[in-house]
Amino acid sequence: MKRLLLPLLCLACASLSSGALAQTTTEAAKADGKAFGRDKAADAQGAATTEPDANRIPNFGSVPSQSGYFDDPDWIAREAASQATANTGYRTMRDSMDRRAQFAPQDLDAVVARSNIISDDPLSYTSGMSISGSQSRCVPLPPGSGTAARYMATCNVGYTATQETRSCAIPLRAAARTVTDYLYYCPRFDPECTIYDLPYCRRSGSHPGPCLQGYKDGWGFHCTEPGDPIDEYTCSQTVAGQRIIQTSSRIEFSTSRDESQCAGLAADSSCQQDTETCTDSDPVTRIVDGIAVTQPCWAWARSYTCAQFTEAQDCQTLENTSGCSLVREDCLSGEPCRTWERVYDCPVPDQPADTSQFICDGDVYCIDGSCETIEREANDEFKDAVVALNAMDQARREFDPDTLTLFRGTRNTCSSKVFGVLNCCKGKGFPLIPGIQLLVALGCSREEILLHQRDAQGLCAYVGTYCSDSFLGVCLTKKKVYCCFESKLSRILQEQGRQQLNKPWGKPKTEQCLGFTIEEFSRLDLSKMDFSEVYAEFTDAARLPDELQAATEIQQKIEDYYARASQ
Repeated sequence: MKRLLLPLLCLACASLSSGALAQTTTEAAKADGKAFGRDKAADAQGAATTEPDANRIPNFGSVPSQSGYFDDPDWIAREAASQATANTGYRTMRDSMDRRAQFAPQDLDAVVARSNIISDDPLSYTSGMSISGSQSRCVPLPPGSGTAARYMATCNVGYTATQETRSCAIPLRAAARTVTDYLYYCPRFDPECTIYDLPYCRRSGSHPGPCLQGYKDGWGFHCTEPGDPIDEYTCSQTVAGQRIIQTSSRIEFSTSRDESQCAGLAADSSCQQDTETCTDSDPVTRIVDGIAVTQPCWAWARSYTCAQFTEAQDCQTLENTSGCSLVREDCLSGEPCRTWERVYDCPVPDQPADTSQFICDGDVYCIDGSCETIEREANDEFKDAVVALNAMDQARREFDPDTLTLFRGTRNTCSSKVFGVLNCCKGKGFPLIPGIQLLVALGCSREEILLHQRDAQGLCAYVGTYCSDSFLGVCLTKKKVYCCFESKLSRILQEQGRQQLNKPWGKPKTEQCLGFTIEEFSRLDLSKMDFSEVYAEFTDAARLPDELQAATEIQQKIEDYYARASQ
């Protein structure tokens, strides 16, 4: 039917289309187009000449309050000024500007004038470097006056636990015995019936009481006033002072689980119960003393995991290492605690010193128009100035505008077996076995290897350790927590800054390595911090690649200058 209707509909549409085309001429189409254009032109002209009406604008409610800015442009500036004092970013900027160093104009003029004098006659200020090319004296840089770099090393003392599985059997004991029952009667509403409220008595039935009044007729006796019903009590023992109505005997079965074989394991504090499974359930119905008894299970097997404790410790290396001192001892598991971690403060093994660092007199350095001649005797305050400048630069680069904090670290963890041979995060004083693939095969994750490498570079601060897997008070696996930073300087600022602020690290399980707030950073006294760990890096970075070559080049430039001036 559908196949027949479809061609018919198509024929009908074709007929209508051909008829419409036949009725529309070219002239009619042109006239229709001109009329359409005149209508649209009239609409456009009317819109351009009609007075604007707010009611004709879609979604327009009323004149916005900001329209007043057209009549009073200074209004915007006044509103901005009134709200600026409450803006956190504006206050931070203003505080920084208020604390910025101020220089008097005459001081700046004096610096510029001094620079011009040196530029006019540089040879007079080279401190012994003559035009003839004679070499001035070079002085070796002094060694750092601070202490050597240190790190937190850990070891373990306590017990190891070897586990073994033990099991015991629990049979079901069934026994039959003859029980004598005693039947007693008591009127239902008699208060003395409470005497049968005993553990070995139960109300087993009832029957009507004696008739108090009635009559007889040809159909028999009719009771018109029945007495109180009589409750029947059956007791497995006699009730003193009560008349026994009847005695009867019955066979009673009792079942009990015999757990005597498991008593020793259950009482052992070093054992924990694991599972209990049915080991004898077929058949479920058995003949006991000639009587069929049905039970879903007739015996069980119970398993226990028991531990054997052995004293252990791996702290001999740290105890015998010169310079290592015990800081604290932390319990790694609950009560009773059987595993402790000892934390030692140790020096990083000495690195070979670079004796080729010198600073030479005769060099003139100019910065922003201010020129200085290097003293013949090396200045031991140079390292402190460099550290302070780098600290400010590090603060600028690590400032988080969203939280207004500086020197935020990242939380990193490393897991290891207590008293295990492989330790993927011993500390910067213990280099790892080379070969990432080998370490991964032995059990270290790539994240743990990266953590150790960053810690060896001095980028990570040790927070603490917590036990991640324990058994009966013995910690089996521990997790060490570190806060790692973008630079060694950031790590030192965090470690020593927290001491100044009395802001210790949080618990290892929850520490998130948050940065300092602007207020906290403003309270830090960098002059009281020990940056000796980074002095060598800064002085090495500031040292010229070849001081003697640089001095020769300066001499040549001076000679060339006077040669051109004399021409």
